[in-house]
Amino acid sequence: MPRLVISTVGTSLLTNQIDPDCDLDSLESQLIETVNCSEKDFQRYHPELSSSLQDLKDRAKKALSKNDDVSSFRSVSAELNGIYGFYFNDLAQGREDAHLLIATDTAQGQLAANLLAAHLKSKGIDNTSVLHADELSIASSRIFSEGIAKLLPYLQQTIEGYRSSNYQICFNLVGGFKALQGFFNVIGMFYADELIYIFEGSNELIKIPKLPVKIDPTRVEPHKVPLAMMAVGDIRTSWEEAKKVPQEWTLPLDQEMTLSTWGSLVWSRCKETLLTDKLLEFPRIFYDESFKSDYRRPVVTKARKVELHEKLARVATQLMKFNGDTSRFDRNLHYTRYEGGKINHIDHFYVNNDDGWRVSCIAKNGNLYLRHYGEHDYVNNNP
Repeated sequence: MPRLVISTVGTSLLTNQIDPDCDLDSLESQLIETVNCSEKDFQRYHPELSSSLQDLKDRAKKALSKNDDVSSFRSVSAELNGIYGFYFNDLAQGREDAHLLIATDTAQGQLAANLLAAHLKSKGIDNTSVLHADELSIASSRIFSEGIAKLLPYLQQTIEGYRSSNYQICFNLVGGFKALQGFFNVIGMFYADELIYIFEGSNELIKIPKLPVKIDPTRVEPHKVPLAMMAVGDIRTSWEEAKKVPQEWTLPLDQEMTLSTWGSLVWSRCKETLLTDKLLEFPRIFYDESFKSDYRRPVVTKARKVELHEKLARVATQLMKFNGDTSRFDRNLHYTRYEGGKINHIDHFYVNNDDGWRVSCIAKNGNLYLRHYGEHDYVNNNP
């Protein structure tokens, strides 16, 4: 069975190239000082280090080009130490696998990850890619948390895609910054089939199998409405329902909040259960009996119910944001009014842009009253 191997990437590949005969302490301290600098900031504020970084890059490329010197490869990079150990020093075993390298949004992180990716491809692992996580760095707890929160949805989607194609999921946590390893260790308990480490002071591989970790939906159920809304947008911190959500599940952004990494993780594991039962009571949204009846139709599968609720959550965030003014809705909602005849007071919006499923509604006094839900012709013929 093929595997998706996800590796957290640090800067060991670069720091291991420092010449001990040079001013070791000075260069190390400079690299530590600039470890969170983006490529743009590095060039702007630390141009004097560019030549040193280029020199380390050249040395790393040379170290990675040695023919079949596995022991050298493993010693030069923590990430490769884990990957070579995973394949028992024979990367030919991994040619059917996919590798995803998680790099910080920094000059050093991107450089190290790109060099590692090039090495893996040169050894026959063609399906290797680098995820330069947007705005991810360890500059501060807040910046790191925001970066992880942005990364997690993409990571979830990627893993689910590979798993649906019968790939096993492996997290290689030998390399990378400790903060990054800590988060991926927890995330891996939910998404990975196994996690791998290297025993301290040796090349001995440690494999931790998937643990039977589950989230109790009953603990999440009381907060399902604000969580569903934060999963698709920001909500006001002043909203009473928002104040009740556990703080570790939210990420405050001035006067608004969104899901934190843990909130996103919790919600992703529970949403299918919580969004496929009865209709959620979103703020400013009311359901006509005709809409409730449509929701109960056999053609409305569990997947459709999740899709509908996620769209309603987005509509609810817009209603709150614009105080019920539908004319200011995001264009991606495709919110428009039916024209002509006796239905010129009825609006509609798409639930699925691809197949035309939609909702008809009436906007009144800052609220939306939903009338029908279903296929294009089903709703349009009787909005």
